[in-house]
Amino acid sequence: MRLSTRGRYAVMAMVELAARDKGGEAAGRLGNPTSRPVSLADLAGAQMLSVAYLEQLFGHLRRAGLVASARGPGGGYRLARPAEEIAIAAIVDAVDEPLRATRCEEGSPGCLAGQKCLTHDLWEELGEQIRLFLAHLTLADIVAGRIAGRANVPRMQAAE
Repeated sequence: MRLSTRGRYAVMAMVELAARDKGGEAAGRLGNPTSRPVSLADLAGAQMLSVAYLEQLFGHLRRAGLVASARGPGGGYRLARPAEEIAIAAIVDAVDEPLRATRCEEGSPGCLAGQKCLTHDLWEELGEQIRLFLAHLTLADIVAGRIAGRANVPRMQAAE
């Protein structure tokens, strides 16, 4: 399973935005004077990403309510909510990044000539585990380095 560049770049840019937020506990709240807008050019330069590509991504992020934009001199983007309230899964969802591990097409009856393959459920569960992992991580977790050791070992069912 692979997350495309769209999802990775959106997360990278949002982490950069959260890391630049200087407002402490209230950082990222709209109207907070300590949360200064950051230009896409600055974000692109820091993350070595394309400004044009970030413009597309930030349109999606703004419509999802994850960032707020400020126009004019000194304008740019800031978090629309505190970093502690923005799950990584919400960022990936906002840029329409599918987290499917199966090779089935959306809406198709199955993997192989209309039939579900034997490994379908394995890949489906893997995709769900990834989604759950990202849903329980926030921008604040990443900025604070609270990632290592977060993956849990699955509980083994008792042998029959």
